[in-house]
Amino acid sequence: MVDVAGLVAGIREGRRAAVSQAITLVESHKPEHRALARELLAELAELQAGAPQAVRVGISGVPGVGKSTFIESLGSRLTAAGHRVGVLAVDPSSVRTGGSVLGDKTRMARLATDQRAYIRPSPSAGTLGGVARATFQAISVLEAASYDVVLVETVGVGQSEVTVAGMVDTFLFLTLARTGDQLQGIKKGILEIADVIAVNKADGDREQEARSAARELAGALRLVHGKGEWAPPVVTCSGLTDVGVDDLWQRVLDHRDHLGEDGLAAKRARQQLDFTWALVRDELAERLRHSPGVARVRDEVQAAVLAGELPATVAADRILEAYDGP
Repeated sequence: MVDVAGLVAGIREGRRAAVSQAITLVESHKPEHRALARELLAELAELQAGAPQAVRVGISGVPGVGKSTFIESLGSRLTAAGHRVGVLAVDPSSVRTGGSVLGDKTRMARLATDQRAYIRPSPSAGTLGGVARATFQAISVLEAASYDVVLVETVGVGQSEVTVAGMVDTFLFLTLARTGDQLQGIKKGILEIADVIAVNKADGDREQEARSAARELAGALRLVHGKGEWAPPVVTCSGLTDVGVDDLWQRVLDHRDHLGEDGLAAKRARQQLDFTWALVRDELAERLRHSPGVARVRDEVQAAVLAGELPATVAADRILEAYDGP
């Protein structure tokens, strides 16, 4: 049986084992664990009322952009400055396979052994919504454990970026020179949700190329953002050599200052409301999955759909009728 009071005490003391156990609890799909997780999070929220808020930053980028190297560089500089840094990885592939990406700890070996840092791979989850639920709650656990900077890395591309942007204060998009991301990013909508953009690997012979790409991106952004809005700065950096990392972090803080206390509070309030409905949808999905009525018709409906005997719309109605029925 999970000792919620003991977990709360351990989290408040910053014990890594307690933090890991708590995050495992909020990731769990078992009904009894979900009830305990709600109790745990309610107690942590009560204790956190009025406490200083952590800086929440989402970090995304195309494959090969060097996210892990950059996060290790940034995280190490932040811990050296006295911050406590938590890193969470959201990996949509866990939606398909049910597994987690464990490579982050090996790719960020230096940060993983830093006592002022905590790295957590993506949770196993049946849906992207499930990943979002677990990650949002994991952020709360890290903040209660006095991690004052939380970095949420999204490993995939597409919907996962939107999901992560909905749970952080500032969304950072990493890109590379000569990838065409200046235009592709607009098509995919990534540049519309980015608050700060950085062209990574701006070192050696690639530095000038990166600066040129940054100028092109800045020009593309003028087509996306109107006057009076926050204009996402486009900078260059190198996670490998630590060049430009401090400047990039300052841009993140500038965005936070731009929001102001009222703006940040309003943004987090909207995120809480969105998360409320996400929890409702996730809970309904769980109930649907475990419904005895649905279980009775599932195989029959599935076979009929696969055989082409039943349209999807009618199949969906039958499943919902089975769920609503006595």
